[in-house]
This record gives sequence, C-alpha cells and structure tokens, in this order.
Amino acid sequence: MGITVHPEARGLIFDLDGTLSDSLPVHLKTWEMIGEKYGFSFDRQILYELTGRPTIDFARRVVAQYGLSETPENLVRMKQELFWDHASLLKPHQPVIDLVFEYHGKLPMAIGTGASRRSAEVQLKSLGLNKYFDAVVSSDDVTRHKPQPETFLKCAVLMGVKAKQCQVFEDGVLGIEAAQTAGMFVTDVRPYTY
Repeated sequence: MGITVHPEARGLIFDLDGTLSDSLPVHLKTWEMIGEKYGFSFDRQILYELTGRPTIDFARRVVAQYGLSETPENLVRMKQELFWDHASLLKPHQPVIDLVFEYHGKLPMAIGTGASRRSAEVQLKSLGLNKYFDAVVSSDDVTRHKPQPETFLKCAVLMGVKAKQCQVFEDGVLGIEAAQTAGMFVTDVRPYTY
C-alpha cells in the first residue's frame, strides 16, 4: 500500500528535505566538509535531532558542540553555499513525488520547509518540481519554526484551505509535531522513503 491522501483533505502540504528530496546525504556531506575545514568529525546524530529546524540552529549546535571560534552565521553561509554547489547530487523520494504528480491540478499544494527560501528554490529546481506548488513557506517566512505550527498554518492560509482540511507529509519528528499541533492530517513518509 502506497502513500494515500485522506478523503477529507482539501489541501496538501509537503515538507521538502527528507520528504520530497532525499537531501540527507548531501546535507551530511556538506557538514562533513565543514568539519574537515575546522578539524572536527561531524556527528550525524545532529541531523536527526534537528531535522526541520533552520540551518542557523544546526550551526549554533555545531559551534557549541565543537567549541568553534567561528560565528554560527558564517557557518550557515558556508554550509548553504556548499549545499547549493552540490544540489545536482539530490535525488527525489519517488513515492512522495508520485503523489505530487497525481494531485497536481486536483488539490492545492504547498511546501512547508525549515530550509531557507533560496535552498528551497535550488532543491525544487534541481528536482524539476518548481511548477507544482501553489505556495512555498520557508524558514525566511516565519518567526516560530517547527515544532511550532506557524509554517504549516501559513501554507493553509496561502492555499485558502482550513487547517483541519490540510494533510501534511513529513519525515521529521519536529514537523510531525507541528502538523499535529496545527490540527492537520499528518502522514509520516519515512516508511515509504527509507
């Protein structure tokens, strides 16, 4: 049985990293490159713990955990540039992408991501998905990130759909919590993507 849309859903919201985009290997590679530059071995557990959060939160954690003298803001800049440079390595999570193709033009769809707007745009372009969504809400568009529901609630408003009629597709624990708090239907895509 594949991923299904809830019969009462009137709008679909997709997380990006780990949901539509198999970006974890690219994120890991680029953080490891930063580790090589600064002389530490990046702990991949950080990725699992902070999935869904903006890159600045990852950078703050890295600075604190490894005692770096670099500012988190500079690490974010380096990390994002490395990620954009390696976007061609991104692969789609096909079961989720197939759902996008199936419902394009039938239900409004949005992206609700903890990535920056530029990172979201780079990924969507790399995956050939930039024409399928009615709205993109990035970390640049909200002040309270996942696990707060603001990202998904803003998607609902932009799609013109009531929150309780939206279905969120997520791979991150923080995103799943945000969708539940927003009162939306939520589908954990991990069983279909790993």
